[in-house]
Amino acid sequence: MPITIRPASADDALRVVEVYVDSWNAGFVGLMPPIALDEGRVARWAGELAEGNWWVAEYDGVVAGLVGVGPSRDPLDPQLGELDTIAVDPTYWRTGIGTALMHKALDELAAGYPEAILWTLADYDRGQRFYASTGWQPDSNTRDNGHQVSYRFTFSWNHT
Repeated sequence: MPITIRPASADDALRVVEVYVDSWNAGFVGLMPPIALDEGRVARWAGELAEGNWWVAEYDGVVAGLVGVGPSRDPLDPQLGELDTIAVDPTYWRTGIGTALMHKALDELAAGYPEAILWTLADYDRGQRFYASTGWQPDSNTRDNGHQVSYRFTFSWNHT
């Protein structure tokens, strides 16, 4: 099945939250407390998605993943982009959806920034392996008392 990447909209909020919650709960077992799908979370995501810089991946017509990018929030730096969130429904793990979403995120970030950052849990081996496999490098910065680490991506003309 081909993977289709398209801009997300507020209409995608319920499915995006389902993907986000399922991905969180399956991926962060033992690292973070589980989260739940609730109306407040759906409303917050609808607002985020309406602002743009979010894309969803469809697989066989079903939203199976999401990614969002924007300017860096930590540190605040207008020359630094940020991979905000990338999540794939666990049903679709290891199907290429995460890689397709990452390529979309890197293309979008490269259009506006010379470098990008992402933050992830310090003990999240699965995520760190994925980030490294897509060209991100750990930069030895931490936050939240060492519970989170950052990775950087420096863009060049041939990043994809």
